[in-house]
Amino acid sequence: MSILEQFLPAFLEEVVGDRFGRYSKYIIQDRAIPDVRDGLKPVQRRILYAMYDSGNTPDKQYRKSAKTVGDVMGNYHPHGDSSIYEGMVRMAQPWKMGHPLVDGHGNWGSQDDDPAAAMRYTEARLSPIAMELLRDIDKRTVQFKDNFDNTTKEPVVLPSRYPNLLVNGTSGISAGFATEIPPHNLREVIDACIALMSRSEMSLEEIMAIVKGPDFPTGGIIMGEEGIRDAYATGKGRIFLRAKTEIEDMRGGKSQLVITEIPYQVVKSRLVTAMENIRLEKKVEGIAEVRDESGRNGLRIVVEFKKDADAQGILAYLFKKTDLQVAYNFNMVAIVNKTPMQLGIKQILSAYIEHQKEVVTFRTKYDLEKAEDRAHVVEGLVKALNILDEVIATIKASKNRADAQDNLVAKFGFSERQADAILTLQLYRLTNLEITTLEKELKEALKKIAYLKSILESEKKLLGVIKDELLEIRNKYGIDRRSDLRGEIEELKVNLEVLVNPEDVLVTLSQEGYVKRTSMLSFSRSGGELQSAGVKEGDVIRELLEVNTIDNLLLFTRKGQYYLLPVHQIPEFKWKDTGTAIVNIVPIPKDDSIVSVIPVKDIQSSSASLVFITKRGQVKRTELKEYATTRSTAVAACKVADGDEVIRVVISDGSRQILLVTRQGMSIRFAESEVNPMGRVASGVRGIQLKDGDELIAAEWVAEDEGELLVITDIGYAKRSLLLDYPIQGRGGKGVQTFEFKEGKRVRPNGAALVAAYYCKETKEIVAITASGAKLTADSEKAPIEERKAIGKLIFPVEKNDVIINTLVRSMTDVSQKGD
Repeated sequence: MSILEQFLPAFLEEVVGDRFGRYSKYIIQDRAIPDVRDGLKPVQRRILYAMYDSGNTPDKQYRKSAKTVGDVMGNYHPHGDSSIYEGMVRMAQPWKMGHPLVDGHGNWGSQDDDPAAAMRYTEARLSPIAMELLRDIDKRTVQFKDNFDNTTKEPVVLPSRYPNLLVNGTSGISAGFATEIPPHNLREVIDACIALMSRSEMSLEEIMAIVKGPDFPTGGIIMGEEGIRDAYATGKGRIFLRAKTEIEDMRGGKSQLVITEIPYQVVKSRLVTAMENIRLEKKVEGIAEVRDESGRNGLRIVVEFKKDADAQGILAYLFKKTDLQVAYNFNMVAIVNKTPMQLGIKQILSAYIEHQKEVVTFRTKYDLEKAEDRAHVVEGLVKALNILDEVIATIKASKNRADAQDNLVAKFGFSERQADAILTLQLYRLTNLEITTLEKELKEALKKIAYLKSILESEKKLLGVIKDELLEIRNKYGIDRRSDLRGEIEELKVNLEVLVNPEDVLVTLSQEGYVKRTSMLSFSRSGGELQSAGVKEGDVIRELLEVNTIDNLLLFTRKGQYYLLPVHQIPEFKWKDTGTAIVNIVPIPKDDSIVSVIPVKDIQSSSASLVFITKRGQVKRTELKEYATTRSTAVAACKVADGDEVIRVVISDGSRQILLVTRQGMSIRFAESEVNPMGRVASGVRGIQLKDGDELIAAEWVAEDEGELLVITDIGYAKRSLLLDYPIQGRGGKGVQTFEFKEGKRVRPNGAALVAAYYCKETKEIVAITASGAKLTADSEKAPIEERKAIGKLIFPVEKNDVIINTLVRSMTDVSQKGD
């Protein structure tokens, strides 16, 4: 086996771990996360330095972007041209950068997310403020390192004469780290820098009194002071950004919404499309038209409303459902000493100040070297001019230049640098005027040296220089704040009227659980009769409700649960359609069923109560407002004991009496006020004392002594007795008899149990459903008026061996009148 074929064993985890670790380090340090000192990612730094190095500065003509991208790729950034050009495009877009660093000429994209033209078409140069990032770079102020192929040098960081990280912000994603720093106002950030230099122990509150929050180039309204405080303290925080909007009144009672500023990083065209889709899908009623009127005069989106539309309500909905309002999450991560760190604002400013101290110190040392060298040369020239004749004689006597230089050094004590300057002196410099100028220059140079040394010796003076230069930038480039700040986050409440067109409709629920919503128009066109309602074979309508689309339905089940169902969520069908199964809208379990449906308008402000009656004779009264919920799943409505179930739920004002009727023919009448209001999940109190094997079959609400009580037996016998015959008793007693069952071998039976009871003040049409599925109809007037203990009369012709299992009242009087 040759040496080349000797393989070393390696574990995959170790190899992959090592490679991914190196890759992650590269991504974090050299691609996605900016440096805390100049706020730039490597590609941005390389673009700016390449433009500076090639003289592509604001005072020169624009230059093709492709040339800059080529320079950057060839010299500093060995990656694809698209990543370099994309970095360049971002730095040229004024809606992304608070102060663009590239001055672009041509098509550099738009707020509608249109891409920039290809780099062969666009031109660019550095913007004036970008020169402040590069100022003094030639004075050894920052470290340089070899480029990727060791052919040239590139800066590790830029001098960055203003705090660019905060001013322009940044965003990026790397391996395990992400960063999101918003743009800030240049004046505020520089003022905070200067204040922190004067007093390093400043508190966060004091800094926030200067830097009030981010300042986005697209303006808008910032909400959430608490989120800003969190971000400035820890580096993480959340704020909400809202578009700047105004509702304008128009002629004819119409109004329109005008949007002039949208949140940062929101694509305008997508926002307009989202609002147009809301109009087309009619998610809200009242939007007539959505137009983008943006142009040379700036951004302008118009949402025109229909006449009498709820403008504020629709605006609240748009804030909630579109990018007119967005959340912005701070995640202030930057590279500090080659390590990614999450930073608060004070740490960012402190790191920047330390960087400036280094930059100004190195610059001062460089200037001092140059000044000392020049002073040394000028000193030699002044000395030579004072002894000019001897110097000339010595030069004349020398063999050549090198000999002349040696002779000057040896005879007069000049340094080699001074001797070289004397030999290159031009003859016109020997005039009187030039001698005076040189003496003046020497004096100036010595003064400059003393000043530069004083900067290096005193930190106070050093900070003074930094402050002066920052103030100069502040005054030159500072702009007014563009984003407005609001302390509190406004809670968005959208009224149902905005989402749903209020309309009177009919809702039906069938015995087998089919539900539908029907317009009054469809009902009247179908003949305006209950009999013509579409139901499945063998099914029958058990609930018919006349409601509005903005109402809610409370659905109560046998097991003591309830559901809140907004009417507008019930699918719309024609009157002759079957509808949809209720389980498709409300998640009712198979072993449960609906006993009562109660329509409510404003559940919160209602003073009414709900009264629950159970099979075992329990009665519970609870205020309606306790049933307000936003959940679409089941909520407990009433505590139900094992073996018990709810038989009826009624909405009541508490002023009437309750009449309970049992299967074995007992009844009790007591005042509803005897049942005190209790909590939502209470089990209630006893309404009637039941005999063994007995249970409640009906509960009716009665008042005064008008009307009759109709009772029906399992084989179709019925009778009415006057309400006057039922005395008002105390709650919880055994009650009085309301029906007498005939017993005996030779007597024709009138039933074994009661199945229904109704309070009648006017004629009621009653449908009886038997075990075999037969539907029998009879008028309540057919039942004779007898005393309480009477035996009744057969009004439903029930077949032999068949029994009634359910009854329904059919009443169409109200709806029929409206439907006509």
